[in-house]
Amino acid sequence: MSEPAMKTNVGQFLTRRAALSPDQDGLVDADTGRRFSFREWNLRSNRTANALTGLGVGPGDRVALLVMNSVEYAESFFAIAKLGAICVPLNLRLMPQEIAYILRDSGAETLLFSAEVAPIAQALHAMGGGDAGSPIERWIGVALPERPEWALSYEALQEAASDAEPEAGASEDDVLYIMYTSGTTGLPKGAVHTHNTATWGVLTIQATSDSRQGDRYLLSLPLFHVGALTPLTANVVGGVTNVVMRMFNPQRAWQLINDERITIMLKVPAMLNFMLQAYEPGKYKHDQLRFCWSGASPLPVALIEAYAKLGIPVHQVYGLTETCGPACLIAGEDAMRKAGSTGLAFFHTDVRVVDPSGADVAPGESGEVIVRGKHIMSEYWNNPEATAETIRDGWLYSGDGATVDEDGFVYIQDRIKDMIISGGENVYPAEVEGVLMQHPGVGDAAVIGQPSAKWGESAVAIVVRKDAELDAAGVLGFVADKLARYKQPVTVEFLDEIPRNPSGKVLKRVLREQYPGPAPE
Repeated sequence: MSEPAMKTNVGQFLTRRAALSPDQDGLVDADTGRRFSFREWNLRSNRTANALTGLGVGPGDRVALLVMNSVEYAESFFAIAKLGAICVPLNLRLMPQEIAYILRDSGAETLLFSAEVAPIAQALHAMGGGDAGSPIERWIGVALPERPEWALSYEALQEAASDAEPEAGASEDDVLYIMYTSGTTGLPKGAVHTHNTATWGVLTIQATSDSRQGDRYLLSLPLFHVGALTPLTANVVGGVTNVVMRMFNPQRAWQLINDERITIMLKVPAMLNFMLQAYEPGKYKHDQLRFCWSGASPLPVALIEAYAKLGIPVHQVYGLTETCGPACLIAGEDAMRKAGSTGLAFFHTDVRVVDPSGADVAPGESGEVIVRGKHIMSEYWNNPEATAETIRDGWLYSGDGATVDEDGFVYIQDRIKDMIISGGENVYPAEVEGVLMQHPGVGDAAVIGQPSAKWGESAVAIVVRKDAELDAAGVLGFVADKLARYKQPVTVEFLDEIPRNPSGKVLKRVLREQYPGPAPE
């Protein structure tokens, strides 16, 4: 009698890597200095899985993580996957009421929370259950200096549990995690990824990118974001060491690149901008850094060129929570030859740019990016209407505007909903922001539309000064010969900081509320 076919369980990726590379560095906690080989990481993950099982957590149960980037986050994710429960990563920047909505929508009954967000957990606990509260029944505190009486100790649970390999409680099309979108407009939606979609997300990254066994990866995006959770998983499959930052700090990033001999990393454009401003020539070595991916928002060409002068290639990547990360990537010589493009579709991925009728646009024309592949989410949790609107005939409609050139390279412009229509012409904020970022006195920039009696809408620049002497006239004069007149901002507002979500995307909704207009004529 033949043995049953092997089934995919993402948690067991760590099991297999521990068997193949037991003594290799698997996980480095950059803030505490703790280091674990793949074998040690796997044993800790097994303990967490068995501890959760002992509490009554089983296949299909939702376990929410309100935890900072850490060893505990990384081992808990694989533990939840192994036992067949469903992980619900939570955005640490949300308010308690927003988190309570996600907990209710997902049906999570177990919550792990770390010290920095203990006040949020306290507020959630105080809400109780019911329509306005949360369904949490098991509260587990991670590394708490003082533990409330209603919470269990993660460390005590793990220490008391067996490190034996648990039997896989889920596989294939069973749900692995529900990742709620940023919610820049309206209520967040839970993108559902299965063990299969997550596996194909990893496979397509491995087949497309130049990561290698033995690489050392600096992970500094929050692990509740797909741009961190998918690379964490891909690095386990590929035998790459994860060096995890609890929180991003630009100077600390340069130090870790030097001290940990980082070879690859992913940073959103805002992070790269902050790192560039913090760069001190000659202080930290980075000659071993082969490249940096950058995603989450369009990458200004000026930033690509600035890093090229440092000898650091920046490869723009485009993806979404709904695609488990991958969609397009540019690398190698194309990164400079086609600077500003996010490249071609990943391996195992189809990408098109289409007009409202669904037909492919001609080179240079704008349209919407649609993506197809086995790594596309299965659905939005409890939201069949939004699922049907987003996934049509197997294609995921991204809501992102883009053009393609004659070679098929994709150029992301902006969220279609953020596009400004001025005098009947389309203005993509990302294009204007890219020009603004070329000004040496501009530290950060965002562009929104304001109502205009004359033009319908006009562009407004929101700028963070790098040069304290910079004024509106200097900004407007700089862009005057670099953009068509209808694309130029009509006014400039100055802020100390551009509001962004954890993935680095500008919160345009917040800016529109802060600067409602009307625009000056």
